[in-house]
Formats: sequence, C-alpha cells, structure tokens
Amino acid sequence: MATTPLSILAAHEDRAVPPPLPLLAREVVGFASTRIRATFAPPVPLEVDGKGQHVFVIPGFLASDRTTARLRRSLDGAGFRAHGWGLGRNSGVSADLFEQIDRQFDQRGIDHPAALVGWSLGGVIAREYAKRAPHRVSRVISLGSPFSAHPRANNAWRVYEFVAGHKVDNPPVAAVLHEKPPVPTFAFWSAHDGVVAPDAARGRLGEVDHATQLDCSHMAFIADPEAIRAVARAIVA
Repeated sequence: MATTPLSILAAHEDRAVPPPLPLLAREVVGFASTRIRATFAPPVPLEVDGKGQHVFVIPGFLASDRTTARLRRSLDGAGFRAHGWGLGRNSGVSADLFEQIDRQFDQRGIDHPAALVGWSLGGVIAREYAKRAPHRVSRVISLGSPFSAHPRANNAWRVYEFVAGHKVDNPPVAAVLHEKPPVPTFAFWSAHDGVVAPDAARGRLGEVDHATQLDCSHMAFIADPEAIRAVARAIVA
C-alpha cells in the first residue's frame, strides 16, 4: 500500500522538541510501580453515571489491555461498558489496523457510537479511527497522545520506528494527525510527561475541542485516580 507522509512536518517544524531527559528518567524509575497500579490496583470510585455507554479503550505503544485494566474496571464500576481493544500488544500502526478495530466493534456488539479513550499512541489511533468511522464514535479522549507538533517531539520515536518498521512521518496509512476528527475531542496532557512533549499532546487551536492539564507522569495517565476521574467526566461531558 502506498504511504502518505504526514503533512504536519513543515507546519510544526519549530516544535520538534522532546521532553527533557530528567523527566524521562523519572518515567523509567517509576515504570514498574505504575504498571502494577495500572493493572492490579482496585477501581477508582467515580461520581458519574455511565448509563451503559460503551467505552473502547486503546492502549499505548508496546502496552496491552492489561495496562488499561484499572481504568476499565473503574469505568465499569460507574455503569459504563468498558472494552479493551482486543488486539494484543500495541506494536504500532499497520495498514489494516482500522479494519481490525471495526471487527472488534462488531464482535462486541457495539451498535451505538462509543467513546474512544486512547493512551499515548492509542489516542493517536483513536483520533484517526474517528475520522474514518465517525458514525461509530461519540467522542475521542486522548491521554498524553502525540497528535500535534512534530512527530519526533517525544522520547519514543526511535523505539517506535525500530518496532513498527516504518518512519513516524511515513506510516502505512494516510494520516494528517493534527486535523481534528469530526466528533468532540478531549486532550489530556501533563507538564511532567517525560515521554511526549506537552505541545504535542495538547494541540493547537482548532486541533482539539478541549485540552486539560493533569499533574501526572506519562505512565500515570491510566493509573492515577485523578486522571481516571477526569476521563470519566470527559466521557459524560
């Protein structure tokens, strides 16, 4: 399949600055404990009523549904119907990824527009899927996701290219990442994120409907109680 380079390169060339290395070091040090919380910690009590709304949660790069378990348990406890993406470890974008997500929707019987929640790369995938299937998506919530700025404004792009087998600015699908999907969009970002630059995760005017700062690390977006509460509020906003 022919590829289309991302058009954000020239527009955001001045913002290709990843987070400083001390912040990345903090992410590395806290990696194990945060992953354990994200997977095994008890659900967070939420003061919202999910009313049976479907929520489809997409994990970050090199993560799987186990990593989003606490988030999904918390949403289930509040009356949502939270689904993992069911595609194993997120190893990057493939040419048939969006068709695979379509099949997951069908297999789960999601017959009404669902809220998409994506952590890191998962949020980028969620935004792109919403552009292709807006009839299946009620809103997109991204957590520390590099959809804006330069595609190398993060500390993960080298590993991504090695694992995914393609350049971050030349994926196997046509994409203009900073273009907003035709559904409500919520972007959560953090000044303490050691993986994705704040500019890349919060977006510019016109690229996202709501951008909200959280006080957490990149890993903690799917484990921190306040982050989980913020996600729940965004789903029902």
